[in-house]
Amino acid sequence: MKVYEFKGFPNPTRVRLALAEKGLFDAVEFVQVNVPEGEHRKPEFLAINPSGAVPVLELEDGTQISECSAITEYLDHAKGDADLTGRTPKDRAVIAMMQRKVEAGFLDAVAAYFHHATAGLGPDIETYQNAAWGERQKETALKTMVWMNDVLADQDYLTGDRFTIADITAMAGFDFAGFAQIDMPAELTHLAAWRDRVTARPSVAIAA
Repeated sequence: MKVYEFKGFPNPTRVRLALAEKGLFDAVEFVQVNVPEGEHRKPEFLAINPSGAVPVLELEDGTQISECSAITEYLDHAKGDADLTGRTPKDRAVIAMMQRKVEAGFLDAVAAYFHHATAGLGPDIETYQNAAWGERQKETALKTMVWMNDVLADQDYLTGDRFTIADITAMAGFDFAGFAQIDMPAELTHLAAWRDRVTARPSVAIAA
């Protein structure tokens, strides 16, 4: 398998963590796409993913899968039990719901703040910016942190007692938030404890 990515970016990080959790990290060839230099907008990469986004998983038969949730779904079911995306219909629904809430309310909100309300990746990449929208999305990210803290008040992970794709998305969101200089409020102690717990997982060191 191949993964087209730009190492260190939040969405590639999500796939790296999923690969590490499933024990598939060494089965993948990583192909770097230099997003800050605009390589993702060149015809060669657009032929792989017309939306121009990384990561993309390429299977041995040439099938190309984009979108982190779809990639993780494949990886999770390709090896062993589906621990990250759920085994039963109820598990899968709850995990998918939580993952999407974290993605939209936190990771995507941080990204919107970074790309719109800061210099982002520079004028060659950030061809349109709306600073007011970016600042509003920062507020959304902070509100979502409060919500996650409440969820974690009486459980270890975002969907209960098991680490899932929702936690992976939140981890990537915090990496991005740190880069964008959005700090976790000090009073969110349950969230801080969760962050310490998940960053201690072996997969984090493998995916780095």
